[in-house]
Amino acid sequence: MRIRLAGPEDVPVLAAMNEQLIEDQRHDNPMRGRQLADRMSDWLAGEYTAALGTVDHVPAFYALWRPDESGGIHLRQFFVARDFRRRGLGRAAIKTLREEYWQTRRVALDVLIHNERGIGFWRSLGFEDYAIAMRLPSTTLLDAAPH
Repeated sequence: MRIRLAGPEDVPVLAAMNEQLIEDQRHDNPMRGRQLADRMSDWLAGEYTAALGTVDHVPAFYALWRPDESGGIHLRQFFVARDFRRRGLGRAAIKTLREEYWQTRRVALDVLIHNERGIGFWRSLGFEDYAIAMRLPSTTLLDAAPH
């Protein structure tokens, strides 16, 4: 496994992996292809940092993060490619990211509530439940919502 900071030249790979992440976690984000690439470019040009990991020169995972308001890290996206899962690569990647880039800073992330595998993975690394984010879908009428 090799890991390096990603640059603008990596946007197509990062965007393709981001699209797979959206699919795998059944996220309701409608963005695809070019939209994801444009968004990734904007993030990298702004406050976000990305790392790209490879195994035998094949993209295997990526992480996207930014500093948060309290001096910690907000890990916005973390994805291990399908062909590289269940081999300990995710655990090794997070360990390396922590050692090389995040040091002892607190790391916070969000996991979709229905992503049981993701929740289990993060808990196995020592992450603890902190908050529950809630939203009201745009199609829900408050008068019709169950009590």
